[in-house]
Amino acid sequence: MIARPLWMERLVLAWKQASVVWLTGPRRVGKTVLAQSIPDSEFLNCDLPSVAERLRDPESFYRAVRKPVVIFDEVHQLPDPSRLLKIGADEFPRLRILATGSSTLAATQKFRDSLTGRKRMVQLVPVLHEELMAFGVADTRERLLRGGLPPALLSEERNAEFYAEWQDSYFARDVQELFRLEKRAGFLRVLELLLRQSGGMLDVTKLAAESQISRPTVTYWLEVYQITHVAHLVRPFSAGGRREIVAQPKVFGFDTGLVCHARGWDQLRSEDCGALWEHLVLDSLIAAGVPKIHFWRDKQQREVDFVVPRGRDAIDVIECKWQPEAFETRGLAVFREHYPKGRNFVVSPRSGPGYERVQAGLKISVVSPSELRRALV
Repeated sequence: MIARPLWMERLVLAWKQASVVWLTGPRRVGKTVLAQSIPDSEFLNCDLPSVAERLRDPESFYRAVRKPVVIFDEVHQLPDPSRLLKIGADEFPRLRILATGSSTLAATQKFRDSLTGRKRMVQLVPVLHEELMAFGVADTRERLLRGGLPPALLSEERNAEFYAEWQDSYFARDVQELFRLEKRAGFLRVLELLLRQSGGMLDVTKLAAESQISRPTVTYWLEVYQITHVAHLVRPFSAGGRREIVAQPKVFGFDTGLVCHARGWDQLRSEDCGALWEHLVLDSLIAAGVPKIHFWRDKQQREVDFVVPRGRDAIDVIECKWQPEAFETRGLAVFREHYPKGRNFVVSPRSGPGYERVQAGLKISVVSPSELRRALV
């Protein structure tokens, strides 16, 4: 079992704020394995009928628990999961509870109580750049091509069938069980189109036309993709500038392996790595628990990759560069004319310590994803 100290730290910090932690993330991202690695805990697989029977009387169950941590894996499989978690939070506050699921807590009618004020959420993302050595991966290109789902990353060779099987399992286990959708082929076709354009601007009307699915249906499915964490919508940042793009978001598939599979890539060129690298930086921002992540673009197509508001006026800028020496300040310079306060980061797949430089009169910190995460926490 591979140790993942970053995520253990996130769980411990969340438990300091609330007794119930909701560990969420896409299918096969490693939630169960992470939960099983928590020491001195009682682990329950809620898929099993015997576990459901054991939990029919929550009070009796909690009184019988002798360990400080209890884990409900795939808790949404239970008939009334919100009642179980609410009783644990209200009546047994000294007990640390971890519940896992592939969607937000209130995704189905089963969760009649969203546990407002009683829980904290930790969103597990695919294997981060800073975790590659622990997984035995020395080449970041391999992570970009295979993606960050542990079974795909740890396999002896890249297997295209894994990604097709993942999509089938995702629809059957997450989408069908949570949302009762029927149009499997159309739903997965729209997902494939999203993965092909991952990292680009989202045009719902064009997406509906290409998939031959109605626009309202595509809009609803986009919400489902986000709830189940397979797609991230990053919205444009604006504080009222008339020349800024304010309406159209960017869309990112959650895993670069699935993006490569949808695009038919079995090897990567340098320009492919640059586009995929942006996905890994986004994962680091999510792992840092950054509450608001935006991008910025004006009507002259000048752009910065990610924008993170910090405090009242300060706004940090994150530029993602596979080769940092090729970074140009055109977009950043224009952005800083409008928003002068904040830090400037260029994030690259570097292994050595970060450094600072001045370019076109702008102070820039060149960092790795792990250094960026620590700077933003």
